[in-house]
Formats: sequence, structure tokens, C-alpha cells
Amino acid sequence: MLRALMFILPLALLIYAFIDCLNTPEDEAKHLPKVVWVIVILLFPFVGSIGWLAAGKLRHAPAGGRTPSEWHRNHRHEWVAPDDNPEFLKSLREENKKDENLLKDWEADLRRREEELKRREQGKSGEDTGAEG
Repeated sequence: MLRALMFILPLALLIYAFIDCLNTPEDEAKHLPKVVWVIVILLFPFVGSIGWLAAGKLRHAPAGGRTPSEWHRNHRHEWVAPDDNPEFLKSLREENKKDENLLKDWEADLRRREEELKRREQGKSGEDTGAEG
């Protein structure tokens, strides 16, 4: 088990350092150009990987944020509860007005249909009584 660990640990270190070096922007590589760091890591896996992790890269976040997560960290909005958010309350009022108008239209349509149905029933009952007599 210990023998396997002696091969797996340096390999994992090599893979991590290589990928980290490739993903690092050129302007953040220190002491050597990024291409030279890649060559050093590949030619001297253990020493090159440790050298890259120790001295090859700027370790502070650049101003303004280079990645979306860094940008969002620097440009946070304060979250407001829905009942305190004026835009949310305004959208609720607008939805309520739309729903009320729709309900009024449905009620008017229902009344119209009921009246139409009553007229039909009265017309049919009037025809039935008039035909018999």
C-alpha cells in the first residue's frame, strides 16, 4: 500500500500543478513565462510541481475579479425580503389587477350566458304552451 502511495502522490501533485499552470493567466505567472513553467513541470515532475505551487503563481485575487465568482463576490447586492422589496410588491399589485380584471370578465361572461340560457328556456316553454292551445 505504501509503495502505491509513493507513485500516486507525486502523480496527483504533477496533475494538479500542470492543470493549475495551464489555467493560470499569463500575467499571473511569476519568475518565468508560463510556457517555461509548463516545460519545467513536465520535465521535472516533483521539483517542478512544488516550484510552481510555491513560487510560480500570484496567490492573491486580482482587482475587479477575473472569474465570474470573483466578480460576483465584489459586486454583491443586498438581498431584501420579498415584503420589503418595492419591485416585488409592485409586480404583485399588477398581477392582482390583471387577475381581478380577468375575474370580472369571466363573471360578466357567466351572467351573459345565464341570461341567454334563461331566454332560451322561456322561449321553449312559451312555444310548448302556445302549440298545445
